[in-house]
Amino acid sequence: MNSKELIKNSLNHKPIDRIPVDFGATAVTGMHVSCVAALRKYFGLEDRPVKISDPYQMLGELDNELKEIIGIDTVAVVPRNTMFGFPAEGWKEWRMPDGLVVMVPGGFRTTTDMHGDIYIYPGGDIEAGPSGKMPKAGYFFDTIIRQQPINESALNPNDNLEEFTEISEGELDYFERELAAASQSGKAVVATFGGMAFGDIALVPAPFLKQPKGIRDISEWYMSTLMRPDYIHRVFEAQCEIALRNLGKINARAGRYVDIVFICGTDFGTQDSAFCSVGTFNDLYLPYYKKINNWIHRNTEWKTFKHSCGAVWQFIGPFIEAGFDILNPVQCSAAGMNPSHLKQTYGDRISFWGGGADTQGTLPFGSRQQVYDETIHRCRIFSGNGGFVFNSVHNIQAKTPVENIIAMIEAVKDFNV
Repeated sequence: MNSKELIKNSLNHKPIDRIPVDFGATAVTGMHVSCVAALRKYFGLEDRPVKISDPYQMLGELDNELKEIIGIDTVAVVPRNTMFGFPAEGWKEWRMPDGLVVMVPGGFRTTTDMHGDIYIYPGGDIEAGPSGKMPKAGYFFDTIIRQQPINESALNPNDNLEEFTEISEGELDYFERELAAASQSGKAVVATFGGMAFGDIALVPAPFLKQPKGIRDISEWYMSTLMRPDYIHRVFEAQCEIALRNLGKINARAGRYVDIVFICGTDFGTQDSAFCSVGTFNDLYLPYYKKINNWIHRNTEWKTFKHSCGAVWQFIGPFIEAGFDILNPVQCSAAGMNPSHLKQTYGDRISFWGGGADTQGTLPFGSRQQVYDETIHRCRIFSGNGGFVFNSVHNIQAKTPVENIIAMIEAVKDFNV
């Protein structure tokens, strides 16, 4: 099997001859640029700055050299514009606070205040005011909340729909070109089209908009799911209709090239609890997820990818009911997320994409042997009867020891022998 066939079989719970591997196919399965640079150095690859694939989290691009060394079976196609609203083009060098030189898009424009904090701007427009902040000696950007005063009597759901628009011919041309090229790689094509992330709290503050209107404060948004459910429903209803029209256009032009589509990164779990009840999920989110997933499964052969961190054991059944094929990142350290229980209970109905080495604990702070042992253990649990794509538990964080990353990679290779 080539990589595409391997992942397709795994996601269909068919026999496979090895565990497929992903790093870098989505904004939640990557590596911080410092880790990518360290891997390039470890493997003796050309000494050159690494491209930033996601300037919000400062994730590094894993090029074909690294993909082949690591054994990655995926290839990503993402929107032309980055999280801060400027396109990923016109590359230039930029120096991280720790001195690492990286490549960033031309619209990546920053200023530094007297405390050493770095600010980034929506669309690269410094006159618009900053929408992200990298603290002094930090490694990625935090969103700056730019909530305007809320007039309860004048709240308009259209204000929270500004970013959800009909896809343009130029964007369709872009996706068709990128997807066609990706499909020639022999790897599974993982596409992110955007527009389907209902209430994703990373997107609610809209760091890509110059003057976001509506409910944009994180706390205010979470409270609104209980205080203003009618408002949220109206936002989701309109967003869903736009997304379905866009999916139809994308599928007509380039759907034949896609294997997996990233739907949504809305988190429903914390470390030890949940952001909402299952009842709230079923009322507020599930209807719109169902519409998206049902359309995709009726009209395409794509597998749908749902990201949700934390203790989401109680939502896995509803995720399956909503039509999701894939759950990521499988945060095994969170409450109720015992990997053996998850696999035994849900492993024949949903695929686990992630669940490998723990990026909060073992991978950055454990010994090389602990990383190796944990990776082997997770592979044994999740690999039975397919339904598994190896990835760490979320993005590998800045300054994770390269020896530990190597131990994880070697463990997967050893398991696959």
